[in-house]
Amino acid sequence: MEAKSCDLLLSKNYIYVSQGPRVQIMSIDKLLEGTTSIVSSLNDHRARITSMRLFPLKETSLFRNAAQINENVLVTSSCDHSIRLWWKGSFHRSFRGHNGPVTVLSDKLLGDGNGKVFASGGEDSTVRLWSLSSSGKNGQRALKATLYGHEKPIVLLSVTGHKESFLVSMSKDSKVRVWDVSVSSSSDRKSSCVGTTSVVGVPVGIKCHNSLIYIAAGSTIEAVDLRTMKTSFRTSTKNQGKLYSFDINPSKFLACAGGHGRAMLWDIRKITDTGEGDPMAELDGHIGPVTHLHMDPYKIVTGGREDPQVNIWEADNGNQTNVLSCTKDESGCSAMAVDGFRIVTAGYNQDLRFRDFSNAVSSVSFDDESFDDEVTGLKFWCPSNSGDDANLSD
Repeated sequence: MEAKSCDLLLSKNYIYVSQGPRVQIMSIDKLLEGTTSIVSSLNDHRARITSMRLFPLKETSLFRNAAQINENVLVTSSCDHSIRLWWKGSFHRSFRGHNGPVTVLSDKLLGDGNGKVFASGGEDSTVRLWSLSSSGKNGQRALKATLYGHEKPIVLLSVTGHKESFLVSMSKDSKVRVWDVSVSSSSDRKSSCVGTTSVVGVPVGIKCHNSLIYIAAGSTIEAVDLRTMKTSFRTSTKNQGKLYSFDINPSKFLACAGGHGRAMLWDIRKITDTGEGDPMAELDGHIGPVTHLHMDPYKIVTGGREDPQVNIWEADNGNQTNVLSCTKDESGCSAMAVDGFRIVTAGYNQDLRFRDFSNAVSSVSFDDESFDDEVTGLKFWCPSNSGDDANLSD
């Protein structure tokens, strides 16, 4: 498989790989059996896919019985101006309404009860709300609202943590708007905007938790209280330079951002009112910008477009615990996806690599004297053996 620039999702027994206008779905079981791993190739888009999301099947009109309760549908957006819904490897519905390329999809569904919707943002500077439960193959009745107010293309969307009907959008000019989709049926779409703010610098990432939104842009990380739209704290990373990626672990008051050659880990409780405060750890050793970053309560995973390896760090202190190769040569990491103890990486050559650390029983530190490339895999924090490392190239 050619893997130039792509996006990855890892969920249950499947790996979803988008490249250009195509999505391939790979079975992990078939991969580990050594048989052909590609179970579906989705080719209906006519231009590059910009975003992939998995949403619960039970929220769609395709849901029929309790046996399907844990199944998901795949939703993709594209530069061909369309959004498409897929299930069991087949195209089921398109959503059309944007006057230009669709740039991003919301990370979760909005609303509660039977009226849940997903959001999309486009180069036409609009945010649009779509129902998954509407019928009709071309989704004529799926468009529930168009939200106006941005002046530049939408680049980021996130559903807030304190209200299921609140959506945060960020445009290319780093302006942020908060929408209450429960009032989006109003004839004046701007009435559903319940807050605005702006930051300085190129947008990097937004993450919502409870009533806070964390925004990374330029060389700054900022937290805004969605109830007042006031800044709770702001930390400048100018000494560390431009940011390329961002994630948070709010339950442990930690934030991590990727810079050039390293990532930086902050304890957000220690950031002063003036925005001063050095990172609690610098995760060094990368080649070029750290453009890929995953963070959960246990680990941080970092990678970059120019780096042939991804690094694993302890979330609590930033200690390095593992290095994983994602390519055969020195080409960089095009994409990665992490799900618990499983990781899949894509290189800019022909490499897609899947590793599963879930059968391990303990962990060791990277700087432990016993560290060796031949050590049997121990969770995510120690190298895997050859049986846990599968190459997905075809």
